[in-house]
Amino acid sequence: MAEIARGAVPSPNIWNSPQVYELENRAVDPDGVLAAAMRAIRPWDGADVLDVGCGTGFHLPFFAADARRVIGVEPHAGLASAAARRTRDLPNVTVRTGTAQALPLPDASVDVAHARWAYFFGPGCEPGLAELDRVVRRGGAILIIDNDATRSTFGRWFQRSLPKYDPGAVERFWTRRGFHREPLTIRWAFQNREDLAAVLRIEFPADLADACLRELPGLEVDYAVNLWWRCP
Repeated sequence: MAEIARGAVPSPNIWNSPQVYELENRAVDPDGVLAAAMRAIRPWDGADVLDVGCGTGFHLPFFAADARRVIGVEPHAGLASAAARRTRDLPNVTVRTGTAQALPLPDASVDVAHARWAYFFGPGCEPGLAELDRVVRRGGAILIIDNDATRSTFGRWFQRSLPKYDPGAVERFWTRRGFHREPLTIRWAFQNREDLAAVLRIEFPADLADACLRELPGLEVDYAVNLWWRCP
């Protein structure tokens, strides 16, 4: 079993099924809605970028194309190794094993911190937020992408999978901490039903995944997210 950094919050979908999670990453947001929204808040051209919970490094080349330097931090050593292999030909990318609660970076060392469906789910993530405040320079930005359970097909599925999830409490949590909300609608776009089914089965319990497949005849899913952001 791969080594896990102490204190890491488990991420069963990618930790247990990284190849299937790769299919999900490829399907998410083919229209570039998230990238455009993040750039409108804080462009990273020539900047130092941190990707928290970088997994196998799917997003690292995207940031590296414009950033001066990119640091990926991932608590799962096996995934961190995969991210390092993925970016071995990108001299401005470094991958480190570590957690959001204890980032292996100096104070005020990055301009943009990005986290996508990783650790920052509202109440309970205060230690990681304190770390982001420590490492992000004045004039930088914290960009956190999470699900919006109040709308969209995926949002309804998400709420069914976690009936005790309280979107209102999550919004109050971020607002109290000075974050702004940018509600966005993206989509999943899969190549075939087999890939869609595989992804649903790492995201939801088997019975719900099967129900979702029955409800959806095609290959695309409308997907609501919140981009929470703050400029320290």
